Amino acid sequence: MKKTNNHLNLPSAKRYNLFVLMSTLWISTTHYSYAQQITEPQVSDKTKYQLELERQHKILIKQGEEIENLKRLIQNQNKNAKKDQKNTNTARQPSKNKVTKKNNKANPKVVNQPVGKAPPKTSTRIDVSAIPKLSTNISGVLTKAGTLIVEPRIGYSYTDTNRVFLDAYSFLPALVVGLIDLREIKRHTVIGSLGTRYGLTDRWEVDLKLSYVGRNDSQRSRPVSVGVSEDEIFTASGSDIGDIELSTRYQLNSGIDGGAIYVFNLVATVPTGTSPFDVDYVESTPGAVFPTELPTGSGYFSVQPSLTAIYPTDPGVLFGNISYGNNLGTDEDVGRVNPGDSIGLSFGLGLSLNERTSMSLSYSHKHVLKSKIDDVKIDGSELDIGQLVIGFSFNYSQQTNINLSLNIGVTDDAPDVRLNFRVPMVF
Repeated sequence: MKKTNNHLNLPSAKRYNLFVLMSTLWISTTHYSYAQQITEPQVSDKTKYQLELERQHKILIKQGEEIENLKRLIQNQNKNAKKDQKNTNTARQPSKNKVTKKNNKANPKVVNQPVGKAPPKTSTRIDVSAIPKLSTNISGVLTKAGTLIVEPRIGYSYTDTNRVFLDAYSFLPALVVGLIDLREIKRHTVIGSLGTRYGLTDRWEVDLKLSYVGRNDSQRSRPVSVGVSEDEIFTASGSDIGDIELSTRYQLNSGIDGGAIYVFNLVATVPTGTSPFDVDYVESTPGAVFPTELPTGSGYFSVQPSLTAIYPTDPGVLFGNISYGNNLGTDEDVGRVNPGDSIGLSFGLGLSLNERTSMSLSYSHKHVLKSKIDDVKIDGSELDIGQLVIGFSFNYSQQTNINLSLNIGVTDDAPDVRLNFRVPMVF
């Protein structure tokens, strides 16, 4: 059995061509593999960018969904608020103004329109109990219809003055013949009173005040023109009922338009206290005359109309008052005495500190004209009384307020200090 040789024998030319072909295939395959290795990182980076873009896109979509949820929540809240307001308005409307379902179907536009008539506007009521008395008699506080207010008051005033009394004839500016009296007066006055106010209507009230006055004066005098070497000290006092005051107030406008509220006031004083014309005087030393008793009343009738303006400016209240006092004449031993009339002006600001406490700051000035005896004017009887007023108010309860005011005299004719304490109680 013969052995067969399976080896392929090729010519040298063919072997060379085969070698070139295999070399070419190997080089091309190696280049493709190398190019594939180079392009793999680029494909990977692109994939990463796409993934990042997709992730950011998902975040934006989620945020958009959250924004839409917030919008829906706000819309639901607004709808609920409108429903509550609509239910409140519907509850306030009278039954005859209700709209039936049949009418709603016939005219669907009616649903979006207010139903019935708006409730009538009521007059504005301003609680200005913190405001001190705008003048001697005016407080500017109106009382509700059918309401009785009892107001106990107590006041104290102190005056310290130095005066020169001349009862002499002057021939030259430096030459005076007669009495020259240098006098220092210290005056203490306590006034306790009880006032009642009653509201006839919401815009009209009446007031009655009864008072008891206690006074004490200490005078130190030296008549220098008669050769007295020592001071003369004299003390006098007086206590009795004071003058009765009757007053009424009427609110002229309602103030519903947001403007100022005007109140007309009228006060009448009846001279029930001790008259200064009934007081006896004593002469301790030549030229030094002192009263034996101090008066507790004015001694004459008076009528004082006035106008009060109140303008609310949250959280404060602006107020002002202008008055004219007509003092009626009286017949006395010295003749027909006609006390001088007076012109008064007050203005200030009341400020609310919280729900129960408030304060005010105001200024009051009164000019008293000259008095007359038998139509002859008395020199030196003209007065200017100016006071700075600081007031405080505390709402102790719904029926009781506590008011305190401090008056500081800014002119020579005004008391140096005056304190007023009031406790209005509603019944």
